[in-house]
Parts: sequence; C-alpha cells; structure tokens
Amino acid sequence: MRFSNFLNKIKANFSRGEGAEPDMRFLVTVTAGLLIFMAIVAIAIFFVALRGAEQTMVPEVRGKELAEALLELQVKELYPRIQLRYSQSSRDRGMILEQDPAAGTIVKAGRRIRLVVSQGVMINRVENYVGRNIDEVRLDLLTITAASGSPLLTLREPLMYDFSPAAPGTILRQKPESGADISGPMGIEFVVSRGLDNTLVTVPQLTGLTLSNALELIGRTGILFDFSLRPLREEEKGATVASQNPAAGISVSANTRVSLVVTAPDDLAEGEVFKLFSYRIPQNPYPLPVHLEALLPSGDRVRLVSVDYPGGNFTVPYRLPADSVLILSMMNREIHRETVR
Repeated sequence: MRFSNFLNKIKANFSRGEGAEPDMRFLVTVTAGLLIFMAIVAIAIFFVALRGAEQTMVPEVRGKELAEALLELQVKELYPRIQLRYSQSSRDRGMILEQDPAAGTIVKAGRRIRLVVSQGVMINRVENYVGRNIDEVRLDLLTITAASGSPLLTLREPLMYDFSPAAPGTILRQKPESGADISGPMGIEFVVSRGLDNTLVTVPQLTGLTLSNALELIGRTGILFDFSLRPLREEEKGATVASQNPAAGISVSANTRVSLVVTAPDDLAEGEVFKLFSYRIPQNPYPLPVHLEALLPSGDRVRLVSVDYPGGNFTVPYRLPADSVLILSMMNREIHRETVR
C-alpha cells in the first residue's frame, strides 16, 4: 500500500463518523506501531551517542614548541585550548609549560586539551648576571627586547675588563645590581673577566709534524701562532713543520706567539694550490672560537682549523683545489671569505 493511499484511508475513516469501529481499531494499531518505531529509533540514537568517539591517549607535549605540540595533538584527533603565561626565562618563549589532562590519560577523540604556553619573561627587576658568560647574556638581552617590543635593558659599551681566576668572558660585577626595579628603559654595565694575568702555557712539539697534525694540536693546546712558508729542501718532508720558535717544552705566557715554518708539498697535483691564508681579526679582550673552513668545488665543506683566538694576525697554510672558497668565522658568525686562486 502506498503512503498516499494510507493517508486517504485514514481521512476516510475520520469522515465516516458513526459505525467506524473496525477502522478505529486500525488507527489504534497504526498509532501504536508508530510509537514503537519511534521508541526503537530513540533507543538506537541513545546507544550510538553513548558509545561516542574512539578513545586515544594524550601525548606528552610539555617542553615542546607550540607548533610541534599542535601537530602531535592533531595526529591523536585532539584539540587545544591555549592559555598564555609569563615564565621565568626568556628561553621558554613559545614552549608548552603545562598540559591538562596529563600525558598518558585515555580520553575520547575530539577532547580539548588545555595547553599553557610561555610568552617569555616579564621583566620588572634586574636579573643576577654575575657568573654567566657575557656572550650568552647578550643573546638574552636581545631576546628580552624582541619579546617586549622595546629595549628595557641595554648593554652599555664598551665593556670593562679585569684579570680574574674566572674563565675569560665571565661576568664579575654588574650595575645596577640584581633585584633593582625596572621602571623604564635602562642601561646595564658589566665587568668581565680577562682570565689570569700570568697564565703560563707549555709550547708543544710541533716541529716534524705534518701540517694537518700541527693544526689539530694547536687547536687542542690553544697557543697563538704565526705561520710562514718556504720551499722544500733536500731530505725534507713536504707540507711539514720545519722549525718553531720558541722551542718545544718551554713555558711562556699565554699571549706568546709561536712562529712556525712549513715546507711546500712535494706532491702538489695539477689544479691544487698551496698558499698561506692571512687575515687580521679584530682584537678581543679574551680568546673567542674561530674556525677556518673550505668549501670545495665538489660542494663538500671541510674544517681546516678550529681554535680560540683573541684577535690579531691569523695565518694558516692550506692545500686545496683551485676555486675552493675559504670561510673564516668567529663565534659561528662569518667574518671573511675568499676564493682560492
């Protein structure tokens, strides 16, 4: 029976009036059936809703950057509810400080996870910088400026230096002192350690070493050096330290330069260049990490020497293919490059 015919029959039953008892029984039956059908549908919907979404485990996102945390939650089909909060260190900016529920909790997919994200440090008092390295503090002050949008604390230059048993670059004193209130932009002064005044080092044995071995030993001992080249003589080995001054085993002050003479190689291939790299590095109050690297025509990058150097004339012999690029950097910042010709 079509649904339209079914409706017409119901209308006909209502229009008959008296003597329609058989049809009334039909209507009661139909109504009861509809009620039972609706009850079945409601129960089915209830159990589907009760079952809910699939369950998943909350990942550990504390200590991670916000972007990384959001990706991990997305994989688990979880959604963030983000709250911002100042923290105790500028290094925490953009990191997850807290989460709720905790990692390992079993929840339904689609659950919202509360994430407390650091928006950096809110500076209202001067920190205690004594004992920290000046280069690290420089980066911290730049980070604070970027986070606040204004230079609340600026480093007053030039810095003051003093001889001290503390490692070179260590902050000895500061002004204003830690705990001072910051009511507006202000400068801060540091006294930085130069290291010991009378530090002595023992000159290592470099004569007779190949150039590569000599550069490796210089990097370990931290001595200052001046290289020079000369042609190869009879019964000598090429690309080898022929002489040094002062001699090995002598104790000298840490700022003493050791003069080294290196012989030319005896097996220089066509297209190779053997020369002396020379560059004057700005003078620093204490040694800083210096690296000389070579970018080869093949695309490979090799390190020739890595030393702590205070500045001044910096000379290093090299044997490289023509068109290589020499790259000199200080504290991982490039300061000079030149092409090998």
